[in-house]
Amino acid sequence: MRVHVTYTGGTIGMVDSPHGLVPGADLEGWLADLVDGTELGHGITLTALDPLIDSSNATPESWQAIIDGLRRHHAEDPEQAFVVLHGTDTMAYTSAALSYALTDLGAPVVITGSQLPLGFVGSDAAPNVTGALRAATSGRVDGVSLFFGHRVLAGNRATKTSSWAFKGFDSPNVAPLAMTGAPWQWSPRPEPGCGWADAEPYRRHDVVVIDLAPGITTARLRAMLTPLPDAVVLRAFGVGNVPSEEPGLTGLIEEVIGAGVAVVVASQCHEAEVLLGHYEAGDAIARAGAIGSRDMTLEATYAKVQFLLSQGLRGKELSAQMGRSIAGELTESRG
Repeated sequence: MRVHVTYTGGTIGMVDSPHGLVPGADLEGWLADLVDGTELGHGITLTALDPLIDSSNATPESWQAIIDGLRRHHAEDPEQAFVVLHGTDTMAYTSAALSYALTDLGAPVVITGSQLPLGFVGSDAAPNVTGALRAATSGRVDGVSLFFGHRVLAGNRATKTSSWAFKGFDSPNVAPLAMTGAPWQWSPRPEPGCGWADAEPYRRHDVVVIDLAPGITTARLRAMLTPLPDAVVLRAFGVGNVPSEEPGLTGLIEEVIGAGVAVVVASQCHEAEVLLGHYEAGDAIARAGAIGSRDMTLEATYAKVQFLLSQGLRGKELSAQMGRSIAGELTESRG
């Protein structure tokens, strides 16, 4: 099977310089040496984004540039699989964003990168890239996945957990799709979601992410929401609890929702399912119209809000779509 590799930027292709790490590695030569003598020895092509993106500078427009490239190369050769090399800082945001926009692609996309540049002794670049290539050609993955630290994770279920460990990503609310070994150990395929046909391209929208903390005041929250954004992701405590006894706070959230701004409540816990109304501290904002993020990661939640805004949805229409699985990013209610 043929694989097209897209290099978007990131640590994997950097070299040392007097001013720190900068792009400059011979990625094409390194990749050719890596697969020389294997079944993929003559089946890999490589392109790079121009300009390359440090993932800490990525935006929804960057996600769209990757999507456009993948669709273009898929049109040229519908039988090939895809690997995307990406910086680790926002890799989980990109993998979630791609998963929503590419439900109709019909080809596996595996995203990977490394904690150390490919030219460093002991780098994790080679095992991550070879693992991603094997996952992409396995016939066992659909949609978008993320390979890192000897594991295949669903792309919209992954979150970065370490800035230094080679096992830098985790999938806190569902099991990994596979773990490397001899042989690889595969889990059952997850539910794919309902998909999204003819997705409009990503555009950058004003989505504010706010972490609540003990002692936050209504005045401070109001200041952070002025002027009103296009949508709000409110990272609350536990299963979606807010400081409901803070005078005016739940009223402010109700006011924001009444102005047509969707308020999506996520949890500050990596392992969580947001259940608004489970406690009194979350019931008031549920009655006001806030919607919980269920068991989505922050990255999947944020990317999904940006995706839905890019499809022209706002307010109640956007909120109604948040609980609907597009690409397997959440566990839908069994009830």
